Amino acid sequence: MSVARDLAEFLARIRYEELPPQTTDYAAMLIASTLASAACGRAISSSAILRDLGRERGGAAQASLWFDAGPKLPAAEAAQVNAVMSDAAASDDSDLRAIVHCGTPLTATSLALAERTGASGRDVLAAIVIGYEAAGRIGDPISPQFRERGHHGCLLAIFAAAVAAGRLLRLDPPGLAQTIALAATSIGGLATAADTSTAREYHAGLAVRSGIDAALAAARGFIAEERILEAEKGFFRVFGGVEAKGVADGLGAEWDIVTDMAVKLVPGGHPYHAFAEAAANAARAGKVTPDEVESIIVSRPGLSRLGGPLHPKDLIDMAHSPAYFTAAGVADHEFGWIHASPAKIADPVIHRLIDRISVGPQPTEHISRYRQGATVTIHATGGRSFSNTVFVPKGAGMLGIAWSDIEAKYRALMTNSGLGPARIAASLALIRDFSNAAGVAPLIDQLRPERA
Repeated sequence: MSVARDLAEFLARIRYEELPPQTTDYAAMLIASTLASAACGRAISSSAILRDLGRERGGAAQASLWFDAGPKLPAAEAAQVNAVMSDAAASDDSDLRAIVHCGTPLTATSLALAERTGASGRDVLAAIVIGYEAAGRIGDPISPQFRERGHHGCLLAIFAAAVAAGRLLRLDPPGLAQTIALAATSIGGLATAADTSTAREYHAGLAVRSGIDAALAAARGFIAEERILEAEKGFFRVFGGVEAKGVADGLGAEWDIVTDMAVKLVPGGHPYHAFAEAAANAARAGKVTPDEVESIIVSRPGLSRLGGPLHPKDLIDMAHSPAYFTAAGVADHEFGWIHASPAKIADPVIHRLIDRISVGPQPTEHISRYRQGATVTIHATGGRSFSNTVFVPKGAGMLGIAWSDIEAKYRALMTNSGLGPARIAASLALIRDFSNAAGVAPLIDQLRPERA
């Protein structure tokens, strides 16, 4: 047996009815979150380029481009374009261990394959849950080592797409094992490129396309090296420098979509959400105005300097600037979707506060509780100080996610989709009831703009 086969034996066989209700509920939330993010990324130039390329290549009419009235494309083509749309806006989701965005590839892949195969809503939800589990299981042994070596999270996102695709193609365990093996040798991606450019969403599209191709090839009998994950110069050793053990231990006891997934309820990179949240909490508690701020101290385990652009100029800069998140939280006593707007990114009040931020000593207590968490201390005039710690950012599965928060995100971002209010409301209702959907066609229809 191989690690890939051990995982496949479980993931290919488990039925929807055996999945905890919370896992499939979170899967539906990921669909809503991903579509909302895609609406926000629809007009970004990187999305437009990939959409044009997809239309130019054309092919079998299998799956739809979201928010598009044009013809269908091959499933892998459509899923790639849709994934780029969602990732482009940096408003999708993250795995808190390694900041891998699994919801985007899972949703893009599962909806496209469901259009191709006629799968039901329950089939899609199950594919999302087990795809998330595969990516988490394979990624856990090499996290955060793979990032420290310079690799991007698409290295793991491909397994989410590949396993979800394999599940919807109804592959048996040997076929799903081959899908995993092919995915392991199909993807690259450098974190430095993703941190400073639109290569981030390009990576997302490649992970989806390569993952679907791996499943389609395995379905036709393509054979790869099944032990590639654990081989001497295989996936775990090359990307993590580790000899992974116990990857498939305890399957079904816990689910990664519950323990490690987090939906973005505010824009930008998930590692910095806690900075904004803690800063806003401290500023509100002290009723501190920007003019009263003398200094702002941020800390978290492992933080020795502020990374990313100090003074962001655009959405890409903003998404990777912990200084901006912190200063915006202090300035406005909150942090939300408005802070991804050009006006806020250029706000002089926020930029003045950025120059008052410094990194403090790393925490020495409750270290294990920090899951992309942070502590922010504001020193204000009159010798006043206000501090707040957020161990886990809002939207994390482990804290519980409310549908009201998901709906608020959906309604806020879907205004960018080009759809009218009736279609936005109808599509959200369909997602909420996705476990009862006989197929995905009604949802896809609602995502297509009405012809003039």
